[in-house]
Amino acid sequence: MVKKDESSKSSFNKAMKSLGALEVSFAKFRVGMAGKARLKVYKKLASLLRNRFSLMNALDIMYGSITDNGKKTGEPMAIAIASWGKALQNGYAFSDALKGWAPSRERLMLSVGDMSDLESALLNLIRVAEGTDKMLKPIIGAIAYPSFLLLMSVLVIWAIGAYMVPPMEDAAPNARWTGSAKDLVGVSHWIKENWLVAFLFFPVLFTVIYATIGIWTGPTRRAIDDCPPWSLYKMFMGITWLLSLSALIKGGVPISVALASLRKDSNRYLQERIDRAMDFIKNGDNLGEALSKSKMNFPDKEIVADLRIYAELDNFEEALDKLANDWLDESAEAVEAKASILNMVAMFAISGIIAWAVFGVFEMQDQITSAMG
Repeated sequence: MVKKDESSKSSFNKAMKSLGALEVSFAKFRVGMAGKARLKVYKKLASLLRNRFSLMNALDIMYGSITDNGKKTGEPMAIAIASWGKALQNGYAFSDALKGWAPSRERLMLSVGDMSDLESALLNLIRVAEGTDKMLKPIIGAIAYPSFLLLMSVLVIWAIGAYMVPPMEDAAPNARWTGSAKDLVGVSHWIKENWLVAFLFFPVLFTVIYATIGIWTGPTRRAIDDCPPWSLYKMFMGITWLLSLSALIKGGVPISVALASLRKDSNRYLQERIDRAMDFIKNGDNLGEALSKSKMNFPDKEIVADLRIYAELDNFEEALDKLANDWLDESAEAVEAKASILNMVAMFAISGIIAWAVFGVFEMQDQITSAMG
């Protein structure tokens, strides 16, 4: 095994010496953006470690597989593995070897395994990543389809105002429109004159929400945190935070250290919630009490109530792990249910807009007929 490890070291050194700085930088960009590819590598690495391969030997096996025994050394993931192997040879921990190749949150979770069990750290990271992905898909679905229908409703009104209303107005230039016909004509004139505002309103609104959702803090944010889409973001952040916290605590990291570590890689929204909880933890409160006293209802009011109970138990690590995974499953179902409701509301909205427009057109026809008669 020693000879095999020495061979691995020399192959990694040789691979890195043959690469230019630009090629390595491009590989870092590609691997850094390829979350699923990294997850696949972590799974293979955990499997090899489980079968008692050394870390260096496992990386060498994976390098040979990805490069087709040295024939495709320019593959981004192959360059990444060669870089990790060389860093390990130079005395770096595995989590440090991944610097520049993986997000800091991933490296933080793997750092737990540097001193103890890397396989368990990899499995915990995989579980958190898969849980995050499981939560993200229904959230995107809950937002994307209603947003599309809103844009379609604007397009429908514009099309009616641009192509249906003008010919009917020309047919009765002196008509005095009333009722729905008057409303339709007014909206049509406005949207023709302000079409850019109409079409850009929702995209700009969504962009502003997206840009500020992770940095907006304070009392006003807390007041609307239970309203979509902020409630969906709160749920997503709460689950990923609880899963990550559970993985770190399960790896033997003290709660205060785990919270401080997670804070470093958090946006302002999550930092505000962690800071409030840490203030009470420093005064001797357990995690559940600290989250309750913070008055943030984060990650969730019911979860906080459960944590107040579990924090006093001897097997808190296992209880927290189960709580996080159970909440993940429940939340995925809850988001799908909310998505169905939002989709239904959006469908009713666009159906109502179309019905209003059609009714307005019919009224215009009736009033044109009356004016001509």
